[in-house]
Amino acid sequence: MDMPLDFIEERSDEDLLALYAGGDRTAARALTLRLAPRIHALASRMLGDGAEAEDVTQEAMLRLWKIAPDWRPGEAQVSTWLWRVASNLCTDRLRRRRSVGWDIAFPEGTEPAADAPSVETGLQHRARAAALRAALANLPERQCTAITLRHLEGLPNPEIADVMGLGVEAVESLIARGKRGLSAILKGRRDELGFEE
Repeated sequence: MDMPLDFIEERSDEDLLALYAGGDRTAARALTLRLAPRIHALASRMLGDGAEAEDVTQEAMLRLWKIAPDWRPGEAQVSTWLWRVASNLCTDRLRRRRSVGWDIAFPEGTEPAADAPSVETGLQHRARAAALRAALANLPERQCTAITLRHLEGLPNPEIADVMGLGVEAVESLIARGKRGLSAILKGRRDELGFEE
């Protein structure tokens, strides 16, 4: 029996997964609407490619549905488990890219809104984003993942630790080393990217 959507929206991720495991399609829909956009955003930032991000999102959600009957509440948060799966899927794709020498793909721009910033400002933002993605791609994978989860996705360090299967201190160290690495990679590009001292 499917629950009404307004009742479902108030439930935790773990409750929704349990309801789905019991056959509730509305719970699956609500959980997908809640989590898939966040996973897609993570994958887009890590991969720089919308189509690949969609593939990762779909694969991560499929894996969630497959483990639903065996989910043990209290062992992990659904969102944390899903972040880890998506992050690992992205890392695997990045490794494959590097092994075959693919360049990093960048998503195509969209039409600016009527109140969008000037073309020059837009180009500068895109150049900065491209430079950051390229710099992130040159970091070791775990540093790239930690930086992405912390500074682009806004996750707190304890949640990043859960996602990456590390201690909080290790995450803090990865983030600090990653920032130093980004600074070294981007050194000398301050003027080109329009940053002031």
